[in-house]
Amino acid sequence: MTDTTTDQPTRKAGGAVVPVLAFAGIVVAVMQTLLVPVIKDLPQLLDTAPSNATWVLTSTLLSGAVATPIMGRLGDLYGKRRMLVLSLSVMVIGALVSAFTSELLTMIVGRTLQGFAMGAIPLGIGLMRDMLPRERLGSAMALMSSSIGVGGGLALPAAALVAQHTDWHALFYGAAGLGVLAIALTLLVVPESPMRARGSFDLVGALGLSTGLVLLLLPITKGSDWGWSSGTTLGLFAAAVVVLVVWGLFELRVQAPLVDLRTTARPAVLFTNLASIMVGVAFYVVSLVLPQLLQLPTATGYGLGQSMVVAGLCVAPLGLTMMFTAPVYARLSARYGPKVTLITGLLIIAIGYGGGLGLMDAAWQTIVTSVILGAGIGLAYSSLPALIVGAVPASETGAANGLNTLMRSIGTSVSSAVVGMVLANTADNVGGVAVPTMHGFRVSFLIATAAVAVGLLLALFLPKSPRPAQRHTQLRASSEEDAALERAEEVLRGFRGRVLGADGAPVARAKVTLIDRRGRQAGAAVSDEEGRYALAVPAQGAYVLAAKASGHGPLASSATHSGEERAVDLDLSLPGEAVNA
Repeated sequence: MTDTTTDQPTRKAGGAVVPVLAFAGIVVAVMQTLLVPVIKDLPQLLDTAPSNATWVLTSTLLSGAVATPIMGRLGDLYGKRRMLVLSLSVMVIGALVSAFTSELLTMIVGRTLQGFAMGAIPLGIGLMRDMLPRERLGSAMALMSSSIGVGGGLALPAAALVAQHTDWHALFYGAAGLGVLAIALTLLVVPESPMRARGSFDLVGALGLSTGLVLLLLPITKGSDWGWSSGTTLGLFAAAVVVLVVWGLFELRVQAPLVDLRTTARPAVLFTNLASIMVGVAFYVVSLVLPQLLQLPTATGYGLGQSMVVAGLCVAPLGLTMMFTAPVYARLSARYGPKVTLITGLLIIAIGYGGGLGLMDAAWQTIVTSVILGAGIGLAYSSLPALIVGAVPASETGAANGLNTLMRSIGTSVSSAVVGMVLANTADNVGGVAVPTMHGFRVSFLIATAAVAVGLLLALFLPKSPRPAQRHTQLRASSEEDAALERAEEVLRGFRGRVLGADGAPVARAKVTLIDRRGRQAGAAVSDEEGRYALAVPAQGAYVLAAKASGHGPLASSATHSGEERAVDLDLSLPGEAVNA
């Protein structure tokens, strides 16, 4: 049983909350593709060697990977909106640092600060779970999850236009302005979540995870420069394994870990995270291949000879389609469940890459490929937070989604390294310049297809999603239980939470009974198809929450009510005392 507290009564989320949080996610995603149009010019712009210039991109990736799970846990503990605003503020500072310099080291510092904003995605998803009614939650989380692709896709043509007609530092001024706007809108529109996890911040765990991630991602991103068989690369990989194993053993022993590895090991969470890596690989391949194909001169025999801006516009439908997929996902998921939707998305991605192998002869064909892949990636990305949210306690939403976002980042890092190596090894040397070949582009698409196949296999191992409520006759609570549920929904002064089973999936139709200090029943409710329950409390004081369901052992948990809403998740996989209620 995971316990949460509330610092204040829940504030009703207005209609602007979802677009504001999605806008914040898009702004954060812009940081990842901001410099794509000027990558080839960075050595000259920063007056440094090409191998040094790549640190401008690598630093953002590393800091984002480290910040994502840490900010998610801090949000669970101290307030998700507070941490969201902090993430965006650090990003703005980093953008301004980069805007005022052309010196390599200072630019790396600025880009490192910008990477901290990646924690905004899981924090936004956590805020949505805490505040939105169930009927709005699916499409809202889908839009927030897809925002990383939407921002990346839309940023390409915009950044290309800016870089082509103004000084490249204007990219950072624009990013800082967007960040300030996102902060202002968040403070004005988004209420703070009352949900709080108990415990303290696991500083040792945060340092251990940060060290392990840096040791892992550094050789992935720099392996092509250092050599994959070099002592530095292999030594860092070995050190990463050692550090992460020691970190995992430590996390299993602390009372309030940064990442609850027992929850992470549940099939629903584990296979979702592994599938997320594959989706990240598939997403980044198209972002690497199509812009290069479009901009190569026609003299190569296969290049499409488009300008930087036109190339960005041809790839932009990838992000636009992901954005428009969110409401479609909500309907599909409501009917068939997020597992089926994830599998559907992966199948569409496979079709997109399979068809893309033969659609590389004209600019319009790349647009078709972008639309198909955008639809598939949008469905896949939209399914991931729903699968995570459905499998973890409310008090761990931020940290769990932070870890899932990290898995996607690892996927994009692997994709960047592997595809970069393939394109480099298959390139032709023309006048001393390495030119990517059509063979390299097609091999990259095949790699993405293979990643999708692995993702499909992993998705099949996901526990079966709870069957949607509208397709089944629900077990109705008694009139007394219905009245208690309605009162709890209206005044928000009682206990609410989720009933979870051994596999981390929500338990529907579980009976939750409220017992006062004298052993008398003070209320009862039946969990819905998503495992949610709500109980009004007649008076402040100590109570026992007893839960039982068919096929699960009973659980009794003590809880104290102090006059405000209290979130208590009941995990039937934990040992509990049998209670006759």
